[in-house]
Amino acid sequence: MKIEVINFTKSIGKINVLENMNALLKSGNIYGVVGKNGSGKTMFLRMIAGLILPTAGEVRIDEKVLGKDISFPNHLGILLEKPSFLPHLTGYENLLMLAKIRKVTRNEEIQSCMNLFDLDWKSQKKFKEYSLGMKQKLGIIQAIMENQQIIILDEPFNALDESSVETLRRVLEKLKDEHKLIVMTSHNKEDIQLLCDHTFTISDGKMIDS
Repeated sequence: MKIEVINFTKSIGKINVLENMNALLKSGNIYGVVGKNGSGKTMFLRMIAGLILPTAGEVRIDEKVLGKDISFPNHLGILLEKPSFLPHLTGYENLLMLAKIRKVTRNEEIQSCMNLFDLDWKSQKKFKEYSLGMKQKLGIIQAIMENQQIIILDEPFNALDESSVETLRRVLEKLKDEHKLIVMTSHNKEDIQLLCDHTFTISDGKMIDS
């Protein structure tokens, strides 16, 4: 798959939250998006996910214009900011419910993903009782469990213990080998250096290095 960002500007009032963005992203690569808090990293992810529409310019997914030809990228898995699920259901029940929407993921695959990240799929603990790290792992699982071709992860390593960090790194490398297109942000330079084939640096809503 290919994502093209062409002269994308997003204005809110008189402020350009993203200004004249240009980028090219292709399958089989992991892209890092770096910058200070408030620089526009999460807005960049929202842009390529079709969650914000441009004031000027466009985003093309395999030549289809977001917001015109398609509303959202097909085959998109996304973890954006804090993971949110139904609080009164268990983690497994939440994932089962999401899986029923597209009907491409079997129960066994969900169980395998939860086991991989040390989440007990048989546990009766409700999502509202989850720790921050458990919530983060559940958010990661829902983003990757349906064999998505584009995977967008906003600070995926937040709140993860050392073992889960290593697990996620292995998972991302495997997904890259499967020719997925992965875009991620991280405050940890080591994650970016170890995983990313290309890095976009954003400052004040502008691309300063690409």
